[in-house]
Amino acid sequence: MRNVLAIFVALIAGVMVYPMLASGQSTKETNLFSAAANDDVATIGTLLSKGVDIDARDGDGRTALLVATHGNKVDAARALIDAGADVNAKDNIHDSPYLYAGARGHLEILMMTLAHGADLKSTNRYGGTALIPAAERGHVETVRTLIEAGVDVDHVNNLGWTALLEAIILGEGGNAHRQIVDLLVKAGANVNLADRDGVTPLQHARQRGYKQIEAILVAASAR
Repeated sequence: MRNVLAIFVALIAGVMVYPMLASGQSTKETNLFSAAANDDVATIGTLLSKGVDIDARDGDGRTALLVATHGNKVDAARALIDAGADVNAKDNIHDSPYLYAGARGHLEILMMTLAHGADLKSTNRYGGTALIPAAERGHVETVRTLIEAGVDVDHVNNLGWTALLEAIILGEGGNAHRQIVDLLVKAGANVNLADRDGVTPLQHARQRGYKQIEAILVAASAR
């Protein structure tokens, strides 16, 4: 009853509450997740100085760093990464701070993960690298950053799609996706790598009436 009352009072006060989590989760570890969710750097520092496990997991397998990344809490993420948090630690659905930051376009956190050992070959639950969902969602600077970091531009996910195919098939054909297609082509993406049905990027672009993207592909000898 006291825990329920405390949560209710905190909600009334406008504070984000992180619920008690996995079996055996200590109060200090729970507080670390709450601090990460609230971008509370001071509390993070205090808890870590007391020996709290920086890579403890919640009921969904998330670390405090992944919680911070979910909310794009840059200061909390920086504090945790600087203290040694694992940027590649995956949760129960195979998201890691690195993969999630890339997929969601959280560029500042992404760059921190890249500077602290991000595994460029790691994949999400769809078998895709961070580059593929970034391309799909139109995160231009994220795509640029991942290409420069060395992510494989021709990686094929479980759906049989590359970043180039996803940018066309699941994109909107607008300026952001046009820029992404241009970036991928200039980075050496195979413009003729077809999907599982044998449909090429150029054919997908033509089917959707994406004239500017079509022009980029044709200039790169796409068929």
